Amino acid sequence: MRFQPAIFSVSLGRAWLYDLENKIEQASKAGFKGIEIFYEDLDYSARKLAGNDHPTTEQILEAADHCHKTCQQNGLTIIGMQPFLFYEGLTDRAQHAKMIEKMKLWLQIAKRLHTDVIQIPSHFVLEGQEHTITEDREIIASDLRELADMGLAEEPPIRFAYENLCWAKYIDTWESLWDIVKRVDRPNFGMCLDTFNIAGSVWADPSSPTGKTPNADVDLELSLRRLVEEVDVNKVFYIQIVDAERLSSPLVAGHEFYTEGQPSRMSWSRNARAFAFEEEYNAYLPVEQIANAIIDGLGYRGYISMELFSRTLAYEGEHIPAEHAQRGMRAWKRVVERLKLQLH
Repeated sequence: MRFQPAIFSVSLGRAWLYDLENKIEQASKAGFKGIEIFYEDLDYSARKLAGNDHPTTEQILEAADHCHKTCQQNGLTIIGMQPFLFYEGLTDRAQHAKMIEKMKLWLQIAKRLHTDVIQIPSHFVLEGQEHTITEDREIIASDLRELADMGLAEEPPIRFAYENLCWAKYIDTWESLWDIVKRVDRPNFGMCLDTFNIAGSVWADPSSPTGKTPNADVDLELSLRRLVEEVDVNKVFYIQIVDAERLSSPLVAGHEFYTEGQPSRMSWSRNARAFAFEEEYNAYLPVEQIANAIIDGLGYRGYISMELFSRTLAYEGEHIPAEHAQRGMRAWKRVVERLKLQLH
């Protein structure tokens, strides 16, 4: 496989506003070949099936079966399911045990979806919750190794794609992400590299008047040079190419996106991402530079997911899923052109 375009199911509209089946159909009509499935979509479908807000395990699995069938009918491969949130490094080990039980269900869901990838975003906490997780990377890696071993016991094995969130408490850069992947040291444990989170950790700062960190360009160039030199491309399970809006004013107290106790980068991510190269939405991240490092520098080949979180996803109207699918495909075509991708 050279490259295939994929899209994130939530990027076609919030789960509680739009049916997953419609979003899958719109992704297919727009020309996508793959899709990431968000657990919320399955949960919402299962709630409809149950007729209440407390679906059974079997109803969740039935929703996964239906999702897979719908994707098959529309020519879409499910490249992964996400996000398995708030897991690694918990100081409350009773809560850790509960998360292990939750993963047992996720492994069943992945099989029903006919996907072999579960994505794990790095753990983030809000202000005042810092005590709930540890910064000890040996503990973080041990927790993730436990999941990897659970996945290896499956037939076929389930892989885990760990992703650094740029607002995460401890694993916020690709460098810290790569360190954890090496410590876990399992064949089914790798990375999801995201242009937004790479840029957001070293180059962009929505709370700054400039929208950038003080030494943004130099720091990014050095970071990407290290990425190409150090990362094993076989540990890159898939990538997400996504941009973000350059805000007209710093995201601090008083800004419409500001939420007290929430990192500014998280508020920015939830409200103001854009598809790649959407200058009409004030997109400004160095997406091309980062993507070239991953694709040309590392030699990545595989699915490229057009992920999006935005306030536009919560707008009402039957046109929202189709509109976002079409936006995503326009962005994909710009990615192909700008990065000179060789498609098969």
